[in-house]
Amino acid sequence: MARLNFLEETRFEKLPVRVYKDENTASQKVARRIAAIIKNKQDKNEPAVLGLATGATPVGVYKELVRMHQEEELSFKNVITFNLDEYYPMQPDAKQSYVRFMDENLFNHIDIRRENIHVPDGTLDKVDIASYCLHYEQKITAVGGLDLQVLGIGRTGHIGFNEPGSAPNSGTRLVTLDDLTRRDASRDFGGKGNVPTKAITMGIGTIFKAREIILMAWSKKKAPIVKKAVEGEISGTVPATYLQLSDSVEFILDEDAASELTRFKMPWLVKDCMWKEPLVKKAVIWLSNTLNKSILKLTEEDYNANGMAQLATEKGPVYDINIHVFNLLQHSITGWPGAKPHADDSQRPERAKPAKKRSLIFSPHPDDDVISMGGTFIRLVDQGHEVHVAYQTSGNTAVWDTDVLRYMEFAVDFKRSIGEDTQQLTDIYENMREFIKNKQPNDIDLKEIQQVKGFIRKSEAIAGARYAGLQDKSIHFMALPFYETGKKVKNPVTENDVELTIKLLQEIKPHQIFAAGDFADPHGTHITCFNIILEALERLRKTESWTKDCWLWMYRGAWQEFEEYEIEMAVPLSPQEVEQKKHAIFQHQSQKDRPVFPGDDEREFWMRAQERNRETAMNYNRLGLADYEAMEAFVRWKFDDEPSA
Repeated sequence: MARLNFLEETRFEKLPVRVYKDENTASQKVARRIAAIIKNKQDKNEPAVLGLATGATPVGVYKELVRMHQEEELSFKNVITFNLDEYYPMQPDAKQSYVRFMDENLFNHIDIRRENIHVPDGTLDKVDIASYCLHYEQKITAVGGLDLQVLGIGRTGHIGFNEPGSAPNSGTRLVTLDDLTRRDASRDFGGKGNVPTKAITMGIGTIFKAREIILMAWSKKKAPIVKKAVEGEISGTVPATYLQLSDSVEFILDEDAASELTRFKMPWLVKDCMWKEPLVKKAVIWLSNTLNKSILKLTEEDYNANGMAQLATEKGPVYDINIHVFNLLQHSITGWPGAKPHADDSQRPERAKPAKKRSLIFSPHPDDDVISMGGTFIRLVDQGHEVHVAYQTSGNTAVWDTDVLRYMEFAVDFKRSIGEDTQQLTDIYENMREFIKNKQPNDIDLKEIQQVKGFIRKSEAIAGARYAGLQDKSIHFMALPFYETGKKVKNPVTENDVELTIKLLQEIKPHQIFAAGDFADPHGTHITCFNIILEALERLRKTESWTKDCWLWMYRGAWQEFEEYEIEMAVPLSPQEVEQKKHAIFQHQSQKDRPVFPGDDEREFWMRAQERNRETAMNYNRLGLADYEAMEAFVRWKFDDEPSA
């Protein structure tokens, strides 16, 4: 019976999927499977032939394999590897090369024989590529074929570099990269313009010949394309869907990457559910959006025809359910984000007491505060709360080199105009110019350049916070050490990062904290900064009583927005407040027009924020609520010892 229930639950899924709690757990499981293949082949005195992938996805697998080699005596002497792909052209010692990636993440740390390593050659003359690719295929066949092929998945649905339009029987070849693939790689190359337009990749037909295929995916960023690959129709526009034709494939996902699959996103369509309030709210809002009907107009027939008959039976009549969910949404709306004094707070998202709160806004980068919650920021100040803002990182990697020279020229001219000696500053400036002239993608900036970029972003953050009404004494710059590397890859979080955060929290003792909860940012800085805040608060909650009265609110805006069913506090903005927020964002001039790292959203940050806030208001209106100009949305983080909904 359990097997039948599982088959029903996964009936939308067209290939096997295994879901683990998190990336680390999943990576360890995959590494164990690889180790088992290696040991089994060793017992038979045969080579283990592995197809390997690059990128962020398999890093945890390689880390675990290295640990197993170092601590469990796993030997790789019988292993032969073939990598999926390589950029073209690409020198093997370049920072972005997959030869270097594999050496740094795996090969340099294990006992594999160098002659058993095969990575496509990105240095070939074009006329030699076709014969090289044929020879690559012949090498795989000569050693008995791939025992296991490890894959990631790109947001275009590519596997390897088999972009949309690839044929299911394609072999190893030279391909042209999709624009989205190049945008996703832009941070590795210091801008999309530096990303190669071509690559050499194993073909889909080559991948299909492997005796086992594992496709791995982590994070919510991969969830939409995973859903298409697993539940969608087979199509050349999503090459990963061709894996549905294989009997040897399995998708290994973390919970975030699996979150868009029907059994997780809309479980009422595939199984009986435990109808707790959050799921009721999610289902009713989904039904309202699906039928394009306001919540209070949904009928029993609507419930029954759309997989929600169980809910109607258990919690009905349906009009009562509709009213309950409508009230939940209505009660999330407040013009008083610090709470309304002398008001009944039982139906409001924030507590009425204390009437004047200490509010601390954490901003991972120097502009996330005004981009994501600028209207709420201004309103908290206007309503008399003691507001502080803490900029967790300098953001100094996201400033154009030309801005550095412009500011330095200003400084030299200013010193000269007041009669001061400019020789030392001029020497530094000329050194900067020479460095920038010869700078290669992702070279680490000179220390002086890093400092100037940090100063630029600091001055803009101060201007933005002042525009929101803050006094300078309430503006805090943390410069968390994990970020201050000058490199795109940041250092691991250390005790120092946590201690700096604890010290600030102890100094302010806030009643409410706002922190960035949009973990889809392409840099990974938001999730790192959020985890530092959590660690600091978890420690303080064990010893300091004030923390029990401190609420943590998550905001989004720069990279994504909360779904309506998730929102617990929605702060409506008037047209005038939308304009105020826009002008606060405008203070960050280095990020305007064309920021260094825009992600795959071509809109400027102020446009993203304005349109997302407007869309949230429109979504509420479509559900039957009032039509506001815009809304900023928040979700409260619940600690383990706090009651949940």
